[in-house]
Amino acid sequence: MTEQAVAVAGGIIGGILLFVLIGITAYLLWKKLCWFHSYEKLTGAVKMTNANAIFQDQPEIQLKSTRSRSIPFIIPPTLHEQDWINLTNEEHIQEDSDPHMIPQSGPRSSFHSLAGAYVVGTINPELYKFPEDQSETDFPEGNIGRLWFSIEYDQESERLLVSLIKVRKLQPPAADSCSPFVKIYLLPDERSYLQSKMKRKTLNPQFDENFVFQVSSKMLFQRTLKFLVYHVDKQKKHHLLGQVIFPLKNEILTDDNKLIIWRDLEKESLEPPSEYGDIQFSLSYNDYLGRLTVVVLRARGLKFQEESHAISVYVKVSLMNHNKFIKSKKTAAVLGSPNPVYNETFSFKADQTELDTASLNLSVLQSIKGEKTHLLGHVVVGPFMYTRGKELEHWNEMISKPKELVKRWHVLRHST
Repeated sequence: MTEQAVAVAGGIIGGILLFVLIGITAYLLWKKLCWFHSYEKLTGAVKMTNANAIFQDQPEIQLKSTRSRSIPFIIPPTLHEQDWINLTNEEHIQEDSDPHMIPQSGPRSSFHSLAGAYVVGTINPELYKFPEDQSETDFPEGNIGRLWFSIEYDQESERLLVSLIKVRKLQPPAADSCSPFVKIYLLPDERSYLQSKMKRKTLNPQFDENFVFQVSSKMLFQRTLKFLVYHVDKQKKHHLLGQVIFPLKNEILTDDNKLIIWRDLEKESLEPPSEYGDIQFSLSYNDYLGRLTVVVLRARGLKFQEESHAISVYVKVSLMNHNKFIKSKKTAAVLGSPNPVYNETFSFKADQTELDTASLNLSVLQSIKGEKTHLLGHVVVGPFMYTRGKELEHWNEMISKPKELVKRWHVLRHST
């Protein structure tokens, strides 16, 4: 009796399990059938919409056929379960309104073989082009040439690697063919230099030459690169065409950071330095912001009061109003060079109504550690109330050219 009861119970349990298994299988088959049916419906809608757009917009297609070949936009397989039917039903409206959506009847993409990938539109590649490099085409009026170079610094060997790449648009002396070469200095050392090969009969020499300067990491950011571009005439005489001055103090130089740089050539002043030296700086006034900007560029021919390797030279820029001190700022110090390069920018608040009473005093100062600071020379620029000559001309030109940097050399004076 007990064995019969066990057999009956086992049969009932087995029947229930079989019934559940059959039910699960049927449910999975039904879900798969529904999914397949919706897939066919969706792809059919896309094809119909594309076909309608092709036949209805035939004149528009002929007009756009001159455009570049488009890149298809494809729905990734991970998004297949989302409802795209509303989007595809409006596709022909979008194609009519967007001039960059171009319908095509042929194969859309090399990705077209991917299972379940739907084409819903195209992208015009003309919209995604990188901007062209303007450095070889955009030359300002009066340009005398442009030089490209790269720099990197090897920390382990303490070597500065300079690559001279090319020069473009050189302006040689009249009626002369140009045969240029370049000398490279690492200031403040002006006695030694490295020199490129000469390129014959070209205004656009391509150098692609590498040079190495040995300099410690502690002194690196106090150094300045100087490029002098020369032309050799038929009598083998050298003529300076222009120069580039590039301070290293503001650059990030590492083993894995190679900087490629271009700079316009500048004419080197042929006048000898004045008695106490000269200073070059730019002035600019922004009348909208009420901002006076001074860019201290360089000095030359400074006369040190005593010779020492510990000498450092800096420039102090002071804003005055009615001869009353308002504010001052100063550059970083440059060690031991009578021709220091700064390239530092300072801004002062100055209302436009104050320009007739304000002035700028630029003082070049020599300091030795632990000793008193000495004035090497100074210059004042400002309105007629305080200045005459070139200093007044510089101030008036700044006012007449708002927001434009006006650059000039000025003679340093030692009078207080």
